[in-house]
Amino acid sequence: MSRLEPGDAAPDFTLTDADGNDVSLESFRGRKVVLYFYPAAMTPGCTKQACDFRDNLSALTGHGFAVLGVSKDTPAKLQRFREHDALTFPLLSDPGLDVHKAYSAYGEKQNYGKTIMGVIRSTFVIDADGKIEKALYNVKATGHVARLLKELGVS
Repeated sequence: MSRLEPGDAAPDFTLTDADGNDVSLESFRGRKVVLYFYPAAMTPGCTKQACDFRDNLSALTGHGFAVLGVSKDTPAKLQRFREHDALTFPLLSDPGLDVHKAYSAYGEKQNYGKTIMGVIRSTFVIDADGKIEKALYNVKATGHVARLLKELGVS
């Protein structure tokens, strides 16, 4: 699977959120979106990353960005994650990994020196017309949001 590049059309999707509602990327047309994929809710790195997005959400929304988090977790687990860490943006469930694969956020990766198949922590910035502005693969959970804010000129 080839990775997405700036200028590519962002693959459309409809996924279920933590409350069981359908959320489609198309419903965000006209707004910029930060779409991020993370391996598993309620794990240390994913919690750090989600809380960093939560803590910077007002700055992002103030610059016209919506934030969406995607994992393979069930809506029930996403709901516990949201409530436990007071997350204030949509968390979407992709248990079949179809959307992960459409964004090349699932595949071979290195884990403790071994090659395995798994979720590749990735972030995409999608413009108001549904085009990829930034495609960031293999990001680190810690410090990623701060670097993204700097790149986007959001303070």
